[in-house]
Amino acid sequence: MTTATAATPYQHYVYAYPHKTAYRTLTDRPALRSLWAAEPKDALSLYLHIPFCEVRCGFCNLFTRIGAPDGLTGAYLDALDRQATAVREALGDTDVVRFATAAFGGGTPTFLTAAELERLCDIAEHRMGADLRAVPLSVEASPATATADRLAVLAERGATRLSLGVQSFVETEARAAVRPQRRADVESALARIRDAGIPVLNIDLIYGIDGQTERSWLHSLDAALAWRPEELYLYPLYVRPLTGLDRRAATGHDPAWDEQRLTLYRTGRDHLLAHGYTQQSMRMFRRADAPPQGADDYACQTDGMIGLGCGARSYTAALHYSFDYAVGMHEIRGIIDDYVTTTDFTHAEVGHPMTPDESRRRHLLQSLLQAEGLEVADYRARFGGTPTEDFGPELAGFAARGWLTEDSRLVRLTAEGLAHSDAIGPALFSPAVRAAMAAYERK
Repeated sequence: MTTATAATPYQHYVYAYPHKTAYRTLTDRPALRSLWAAEPKDALSLYLHIPFCEVRCGFCNLFTRIGAPDGLTGAYLDALDRQATAVREALGDTDVVRFATAAFGGGTPTFLTAAELERLCDIAEHRMGADLRAVPLSVEASPATATADRLAVLAERGATRLSLGVQSFVETEARAAVRPQRRADVESALARIRDAGIPVLNIDLIYGIDGQTERSWLHSLDAALAWRPEELYLYPLYVRPLTGLDRRAATGHDPAWDEQRLTLYRTGRDHLLAHGYTQQSMRMFRRADAPPQGADDYACQTDGMIGLGCGARSYTAALHYSFDYAVGMHEIRGIIDDYVTTTDFTHAEVGHPMTPDESRRRHLLQSLLQAEGLEVADYRARFGGTPTEDFGPELAGFAARGWLTEDSRLVRLTAEGLAHSDAIGPALFSPAVRAAMAAYERK
């Protein structure tokens, strides 16, 4: 664990590993059919990516563009249909292919019209063979695009979870995060979501916004709790390269800001725990009586994922692959324009090979960053050793800081360790991935 990583808890969110900035062009362009030939396909995750938003928030570094010229969303869905057809054919025998979970993300999937959302669901069902009404289906939305007709389509087609990006119920804070919105519009969107009857409502909130105080943070939390959401995600504000806030921010790292965000994190965590929520990870809190949402037979550490769309990733045991990645608007538009004219989707173009060491790191990272921790027996069954044998110095370093506890059965983060998840994650990145990320040309 490097000194810089240990001392700087707020760098970037850690969800998937390796990070997409470690991906590179695959000169051999492996055929999807060969990549998936020996993979288990009875419990896959399906992800469809829609790279459009009505506005780009100041903190956002996701692969998305603002607006869409006439005809672009239709052309994008045409390309998505072509890709789905090619991918489904590459997966082979329909009798052994089953999707255990599905998600529409972005961008903002509800940027699409109601009719286009119907078509998106048709692609998932008729092209890929996913039974959307029989598996958990999560969809992301914004207040402005959570309209009654769109929500009706999603509810009818089987959506079990709707995630609404609110960020703050305080209008001045929303403007400071370059997310201009009226609270009345947010409340109206939440009412429409509840009226639609989608079982799980998630509300995203952000702490660390310029001008935010503990009092205003609690105000946003209480405004969210008034809707009794089944889930709440609490995100620290990061200023990432090429984002709107990055262009306005002063250079250099501010330790005082880190400390403020840690204070707000603890305030938010304790407030939700006191209101009947359980902590699932650093960011995710779930109401204790919420209906089940995950798939019992899908594990993100081991099962494969099929990503469709130009910003989506796919995971096999040997290779993680995607399309090119960018944050800058000009580059994103170019990648989308290339995607909609693509006719051959039978090969992987950009990715990162998964060596045995990278697979062990991914399993450890994705398990450890969950509040329930890592089952040593699961790790041993997959890799033959134990986490301590493979990552003893790193785990000992976390334990010395009070961030981790372990015994013969379980390795898990302490409450303080969860607070520092976004320092622990990067500390587990391999030297090769760190070097690739450092060499990545921002665009």
